[in-house]
Amino acid sequence: MVTVPPIRGKSRTHIPLLGMDLLNRQVLNKGTAFTGGERSEFGLHGLLPPQVEKLDEQVVRAYEAYERKTDDLERHIYLRALQDTNEVLFYRLLLDHIEEMTPVIYTPTVALACEQFSHIYRRPRGLFISYPLRDSIPQLLRNRPNREVDVIVVTDGERILGIGDQGAGGLGIPIGKLSLYTLIGGIHPERTLPIVLDVGTNNSERLNDPEYLGWRHKRITGEAYFDFVDLFVQAVKQEMPGTCLQWEDFATAHARPILNRYRDQLITFNDDIQGTSAVALGAVLGAVNVTGKKLKEQQIVMLGAGSAGIGVADGLRAAMKGEGLSEEEARGRFWVVDKDGLLHTGRKDLTAEQSAYAQPESRVSGWPRTSDGHIGLADVIGAIKATVLIGLSTVGGAFTEGIVREMAGKVERPIIFPLSNPTSRSEATAEDLIRWTDGRALVASGSPFAPVSYGGRKIPIAQCNNVYIFPAMGLGLVASGALRVTAAMLLAAARTLGGHSPALKNPSASLLPPLTELRSVAAQIAIAVGLEAQKDGVAPRISEDELRQRVLQMQWTPAYPMFV
Repeated sequence: MVTVPPIRGKSRTHIPLLGMDLLNRQVLNKGTAFTGGERSEFGLHGLLPPQVEKLDEQVVRAYEAYERKTDDLERHIYLRALQDTNEVLFYRLLLDHIEEMTPVIYTPTVALACEQFSHIYRRPRGLFISYPLRDSIPQLLRNRPNREVDVIVVTDGERILGIGDQGAGGLGIPIGKLSLYTLIGGIHPERTLPIVLDVGTNNSERLNDPEYLGWRHKRITGEAYFDFVDLFVQAVKQEMPGTCLQWEDFATAHARPILNRYRDQLITFNDDIQGTSAVALGAVLGAVNVTGKKLKEQQIVMLGAGSAGIGVADGLRAAMKGEGLSEEEARGRFWVVDKDGLLHTGRKDLTAEQSAYAQPESRVSGWPRTSDGHIGLADVIGAIKATVLIGLSTVGGAFTEGIVREMAGKVERPIIFPLSNPTSRSEATAEDLIRWTDGRALVASGSPFAPVSYGGRKIPIAQCNNVYIFPAMGLGLVASGALRVTAAMLLAAARTLGGHSPALKNPSASLLPPLTELRSVAAQIAIAVGLEAQKDGVAPRISEDELRQRVLQMQWTPAYPMFV
């Protein structure tokens, strides 16, 4: 019988596992690292080669196998297979090679993994909650592999990164996100649960693929869709009260209505709206400090007015108000452009969230327009002195040389963030942005870019990835015992991230901390989130020292326990 070390301070548990049953339990399997005593106790002699190894030695072998793979999708498949067999080794390998492997287990490679999900599927992980089984959702949740869950990441697969509807293949996103919850936030892997709400797909390529594993049906829409989501939420509240539910990659038409409906019912947030907002704000705060200006002085142009774009604008606007601007003054500093041009009061096609950023039509009445009567991105950049340009449009190459040079001709240090991913959807490459601005641009991107050589120096490019926020949010929520996620908690996370910008000490450095430091930065963000939760009255009062101790104690580290 295996004695499992306690998780989150609970008592040790005893699990009757022997032989192959133990080797097949990925979070308990130590492979060749089982000691002689453990091999005798659990019937492992003969099932393993005689040499007893240390975790460090296993990491060397695993990395050798990783390096033999010829492309990133094969590397992704290898890492997922390792996770399915030995999670301690998987996470230790990732920690030792975090900068190299994070883009492989998550963006940008995860986009291809979602497209190929049905072709690379090997073993079950997470839950498929399909529309035909809508009357059995509580039972489906009871089938989860582990009873105690701290964090759920759920998607309906409709708006996966920049590649759109992937149906059931969207499960690759929650799997990847939760790997980062563990790797960076330290949430124990057995206390995470990836879920896909399979409501069909409108992707004809998926539907026509004979290997597609999801429900072969056009997407459920309208009231039936929202009723299904409600059945899911009510089941989560019933079966796993106190669990954090993160919404991921839902289409614009669904993302904000779902968030607004449930944000006061359980511990929940939408990473595309709120996580993207927080990490973008953190990076902008770092960049603004480099320029010597204040956030409230910026003129911000945004390309993209979907849920992520408006979410980023909301975060920046809240921070501007925190610096003393009125609501009206803060809104007046945003110039938001979508596929139909600048948002202004003369347009009748705007959502309520978009209308908050509509410039008065009188303010733009004499501006140049495109041939179809819209005020395009180039027109906006030509008419104002933009200091910040952010892209969340998924339109590759939208930040053209002409637009960038026009902006850079008016400001000394233009702040330009092409945040769309994967890389093919990025509004510009980092190298082009540096070259077109004569090395003056402060750049953060959504996809990873190598450092840019310019003028005899190497300029690091921060990847403005939500990984800087959501693992820390999860850790802070669990450690503080928060019952809700508030806007102030996300703002605290963003400010703490901005305060760790390397550019604060060296203007030529990256705007965001390196991934190698992210685990420690996540702990600091988690503490800030927990303290803000107490101020907002959604978490029990404890001292800052006690909160810090909880955060550090809850950060699981990939190391083998001794069973004998």
